[in-house]
Amino acid sequence: MFTGIIETLGEVTAIKNDHTNIHFTISSAISHELKIDQSVAHNGVCLTVVSLSNDSHTVTAIDETLNKTSLGNLKVGSRVNLERCMQMNARLDGHIVQGHVDQTAVCVKREELDGSWEYRFKYDSASGNVTVEKGSACVNGISLTVVNSTADEFSVFIIPYTFEHTNLQEVLVGDTVNLEFDIIGKYVARLMNK
Repeated sequence: MFTGIIETLGEVTAIKNDHTNIHFTISSAISHELKIDQSVAHNGVCLTVVSLSNDSHTVTAIDETLNKTSLGNLKVGSRVNLERCMQMNARLDGHIVQGHVDQTAVCVKREELDGSWEYRFKYDSASGNVTVEKGSACVNGISLTVVNSTADEFSVFIIPYTFEHTNLQEVLVGDTVNLEFDIIGKYVARLMNK
């Protein structure tokens, strides 16, 4: 369980293909604090630490994960948003995030607004996922408030701190991001469709 509040950025230092799996080695400020078998969200995708070395850690993405997320687009040098699991005695500053990406979306708008940024994302609504005004959505692991929600698009506004401390600064129009929709909204939508 995560909150969508990014702890730090990591950098992909190695990528190794292993059959249909990909092993990503990430260097970060928190890698030395991690443990093997620990769950860490990488751009919003919950992955298990499988090995450690100095200031880096390695995680494995299986074919199912690669097909449903944008992790397959990572290259050596790519920066990833990192968040360790929520501690039960800590504040929930973002929203409840599982680290289970529902689908990807494409950035269709990025506009600087004199001190903040507006991003607009388009996704395939055929799977039944929805956003609501002032609700939460997780974009590349970042808990964000939804504005201007339609059936297959939504916008978010980014404050300077979030822009500077996440990899959203590198997301351009046409880029693919990971989406996890609000868990409560998903349950409500499913019940409404019964």
